[in-house]
Amino acid sequence: MREAAEGIRERFGFGGEVEKAVPLERVQLREPRLKRPTAFGDLFSDARYERVSHALGKAYRDVVRGFRGEFENPPDLVAFPREESEIETVLSWAEAEGAAVIPFGGGTSVVGGVEARLGERPVVTMDLRRLDRVLEVDPASLAARIQAGATGPRLEEQLREHGLTLRHFPQSFEYATLGGWIATRAGGHFATLATHIDDFVESVRAITPRGTWESRRLPGSGAGPSPDRMLIGSEGILGAISEAWVRVRPRPEFKASVGVEFDDFLAAAGAVREVAQSGLHPANCRLLDASEAELTGAGSGAANLLILGFESAGQPVDGQLDAAIEISRAHGGAAGEVRKQSPQESGAGDDAVGAWRGAFLLAPYLRDTFVACGVLSETFETAITWDRLEEFHAEVMETTRAAVAEASGVPREGPGAPRVSCRFTHVYPDGVAPYFTVLAPAVRGGEVEQWDEIKAAVSEALIGGGGTITHHHAVGRDHRPWYDRQRPAPFAAALRAAKAELDPAGMLNPGVLIDP
Repeated sequence: MREAAEGIRERFGFGGEVEKAVPLERVQLREPRLKRPTAFGDLFSDARYERVSHALGKAYRDVVRGFRGEFENPPDLVAFPREESEIETVLSWAEAEGAAVIPFGGGTSVVGGVEARLGERPVVTMDLRRLDRVLEVDPASLAARIQAGATGPRLEEQLREHGLTLRHFPQSFEYATLGGWIATRAGGHFATLATHIDDFVESVRAITPRGTWESRRLPGSGAGPSPDRMLIGSEGILGAISEAWVRVRPRPEFKASVGVEFDDFLAAAGAVREVAQSGLHPANCRLLDASEAELTGAGSGAANLLILGFESAGQPVDGQLDAAIEISRAHGGAAGEVRKQSPQESGAGDDAVGAWRGAFLLAPYLRDTFVACGVLSETFETAITWDRLEEFHAEVMETTRAAVAEASGVPREGPGAPRVSCRFTHVYPDGVAPYFTVLAPAVRGGEVEQWDEIKAAVSEALIGGGGTITHHHAVGRDHRPWYDRQRPAPFAAALRAAKAELDPAGMLNPGVLIDP
């Protein structure tokens, strides 16, 4: 950790002495307000470790408070159902006790989606990770029925036995679950076409306080509003997702990727727009500005970097990649060495694409290190149409730089100034998802207040500029003020009515999406 701190200071010009995390035995934890029922065996736990490890998500403000041993809102009990009947037991018991229930997958929420900020109301967190099996595979339809608690590695391990893959790889892949992805409309591996878990869902089954909700398994339907769409993105307020039929695919055998450098960010964005509208449908089409490229080790900081990648299970993808490279060159891009993988090639190589991929996968795990070293690290993502991108990008970058510098008490420019960068994570024919990264010296002991100030300023810029408050990180409790402004008021009223019908006691994840 000390070596990491030295490297951070050398690279960014900030980052202080290393602090140690508060150990579990020193954490001050309030006593459970619910008595663990023994009639249900080991379904419920009041163990200290379980209560602490289910108290927070993985936002920067969560990591900071956990690091300092501050768990203000721990669940009173944690439930571990193994089957749907036990989910029903948890819901009925909690309702009788007047308790709230928070469905919990991998605990990777970065928007306050799993923290019980409910005052005096007792809380049961329901961890669904014991429901982790691939129950059925339909090879003719290329679909699989998978329990909601299966983590990314767990479901991929089981699908591999059939030569199949879901191929949904968010950064939280190692810990997050299928049910969590569906509940939060998670974005994944593909930069075009199937960008969100929505695109993989064939049908969903959930246990609500008023019965089982299961949609018919169909490739498509025009029969009224979709019951699937209502559960996708519901963030646990309507029911606990127990399983889903999802579309899977053969594992890719052919892959090709390349890094393309641009001197001008907007010229690179023009290339991305043309690729997105070309019908080529790359699996990867991520543009990193010069600062982001340097931050990830994929570039020197002198050029903006576009990472293009194509993949296929049955045929070479060289033609599509060549066409995308030609589009990029027409916009002033300079392509590097093409990296290929076929059934006969490993695809190994130490290049910009490999460096970016490694940094992308590692990024979420660096937060503990940054917190210990006194570095604020945060990200903000949104989506905007192409016609508004230039003005929107400039405004958000300017607002973020000013807000970070003011909240951190440092100059905006010069040695040790905060770092603000941008990349495109997903692209569409009509728009793009910009993703902003912030690194700044943390205000030791005041990190949460510092984060709150920055979060508010950037969120105002996102909504004020016509973007969405979140492209793939969900709403949770942290995004509620801006989500309320983004959605139409009649829709909010309809959502409240659905909540009242399915959950009249208001027990499921209160405060998320709508008020308790």
